[in-house]
Amino acid sequence: MNDTRTIPDSAAPTQMPPFLEEFLSAGRARTNLSERTIVAYGTDIRQFFSILPPPLDLQLLKAADIRVFMAELVRRGLQPRSIARKLASVRSFFHYLQETGRLEHSVLQTVSMPRYQRNVPAFLTIRETEALFGTVVPAARYREGQAGAGDMLELFVLHRDAAALELLYGCGLRVSELTALLEEDLDMVGGFVKLTGKGCKQRIVPLGLPAVSALKKYFEVRLNFFRIKKEGELAESGYVFLTNKGKKIYPMLVQRMTRKYLLEVTEQKKKNPHILRHSFATHLLNGGADLQSVSEMLGHSNLSTTEIYTHVTFERLREVYRKAHPKA
Repeated sequence: MNDTRTIPDSAAPTQMPPFLEEFLSAGRARTNLSERTIVAYGTDIRQFFSILPPPLDLQLLKAADIRVFMAELVRRGLQPRSIARKLASVRSFFHYLQETGRLEHSVLQTVSMPRYQRNVPAFLTIRETEALFGTVVPAARYREGQAGAGDMLELFVLHRDAAALELLYGCGLRVSELTALLEEDLDMVGGFVKLTGKGCKQRIVPLGLPAVSALKKYFEVRLNFFRIKKEGELAESGYVFLTNKGKKIYPMLVQRMTRKYLLEVTEQKKKNPHILRHSFATHLLNGGADLQSVSEMLGHSNLSTTEIYTHVTFERLREVYRKAHPKA
């Protein structure tokens, strides 16, 4: 007999999964996930449990329930990537229930996740990268005796953007890591930055000389800018990157800033901060860095996440083969 259960419309009342709010609250406290991601987790989990007939008993869930959910998502036209993401949300919830002793075993362990082809990430060429840092983001010079409040604002923004771009590309930072970066996380003498990524996982990444130079200049300009504004104590002192109001920068500002500069140097469709992180990984691998080291610097939990960047190293491998192999 066919199972005809379907996911109700979002407006329809659904049974509340037990411990869901506790799981979401724990996610906010223990991980570095954005509120948008936490909300998506809740939506996916509620959607899954909406297909289950009451009364809800987590101990009686079967693999068939998972397959019904997957079949309904397919019927609605969702792609394998989206289905896998929703199942990952449910799997995280079940894992939490096991960790806290509310569930003995997870039925998701017996169900295969849908396979999908990963897209090769967009990245900048070396020429585009050189144009970004050598032309679009030049080092600004003080005009002694001429810098008024308006000029200082322009200098502040330029140097802040230059330092931010250096870290996004030079250290492979995520936007969330850039906006949350504290001054105490920087060691410009030792040449490294301490980062807290997804899942509150910490890592240390080398800080290149261009990034150190850009940061020093930015801090100098920032100090003078807020001194002229006479605002006294910064609104959110301690953060590295601030708005002209003295508060820490926010993701949308980073998105707009990155797009503004990338429009000048690349025709890539995606002009977001993540393309600089992709370029960081791609250029390292093309330059001969090993996959494990790149994975650690990116803060990936496993190598499989980093392996997607190996697709773009083929040209380098082909060049090595052409030069070294007698039968090339």
